[in-house]
Amino acid sequence: MAQGPSPPPPPPPPPTDNDKTQKTSDIIGTLRPTKLFKLSKSDTYVTSLDFDDEGLLLIAACSDSSLQLYSAQDGCHRKTLLSQKYGCHLARFSHHSESVIYASTKVDDTLRYLSTHDNSYIRYFKGHSGTVTDIALSPRDDTFLSCSTDNTVRLWNLKSQYAQARLNLSTPYLAAYDPSATVIAVASASTSSILLYDVRNYDKPPFATFDMRQYDPPPAPGGNNIPEWTKLEFSNDGKSLLVTTNHVQGHLLLDAFSGELKAHLPRPYQPTWGILRSAPSITPPKTPLGQGDTSISPDGRYVVGSSGADRDAVVWDTQGRVSKEAERKVIRPMCSLPCDRGKGAVTLWNHRYNMMATADTEVIMWLPDEHVGMKPL
Repeated sequence: MAQGPSPPPPPPPPPTDNDKTQKTSDIIGTLRPTKLFKLSKSDTYVTSLDFDDEGLLLIAACSDSSLQLYSAQDGCHRKTLLSQKYGCHLARFSHHSESVIYASTKVDDTLRYLSTHDNSYIRYFKGHSGTVTDIALSPRDDTFLSCSTDNTVRLWNLKSQYAQARLNLSTPYLAAYDPSATVIAVASASTSSILLYDVRNYDKPPFATFDMRQYDPPPAPGGNNIPEWTKLEFSNDGKSLLVTTNHVQGHLLLDAFSGELKAHLPRPYQPTWGILRSAPSITPPKTPLGQGDTSISPDGRYVVGSSGADRDAVVWDTQGRVSKEAERKVIRPMCSLPCDRGKGAVTLWNHRYNMMATADTEVIMWLPDEHVGMKPL
């Protein structure tokens, strides 16, 4: 008796997380621009970028008082949210992907808590009397920090319009939470110091102070001697603290526990005016606002940032060879990431997926390209 055709084999099992995940070290040199989004006008600048907790959405604050929402998953523009009356900068997702906090740039210095679902305000956070220079959300809960030129750092909770605490400091323009959300770092530009606070004892003096004067370059003739720091960021393992700067000698990679300098991370080219954004310490700003042009990879090993002179991004391997140059410990970039359009004036890693975003007058999403190799400098 003839037999019918054998049944088809069962479908393969779904891929595991290991199948879908690549080590950052395997793809870091192959990141290439994949999607480019133009803004409404050629003279509009992106001033900040942020991914939501799931890494699926990207929000850009722009100099034309708009917030641009993108899908990082689908690589498409979702919607435009207007803040024409108050302006917008330093837009940060809350732990809910349909709400953001941002700083006003017009009328007053209020922080605004916005629903991106219907473009309605949930709450206002009033108190600052000077330009807000940084916003940092706790990775653990709904508290967040804001820094201002009114010489205060304020601790807020999304559930209340009133600040929970306030620090009075000299030029505390940048702040960051460590990954455990137990330590707050505050950078004081005029004193060239970084202060570490215990979140549980926020009202107590800092438990550590890092004196950065020994690492700052000498001031240019006729220039001010306030360091041009643009961003403060802990690595995900909590071991390193990156101070992004506009200095020719590059960024400062510190030991997060001792404050000891691990290495300078110099750009391959001398920064060109107009590519880098003004540091909060420069008043009035010489170039558009920004939030720093570097970002640490999720594994804590690599730093990606602008080259300073062209459209390419560059990568520093913090575990790479440290050389001694003019009595300074230096790690040179290991490779460049070619880009034929746009500049990386603002740079941000997606900490959920192997991708990053850069922006200037356009927003660019970068993904690994298996068909290209690493481009050495």
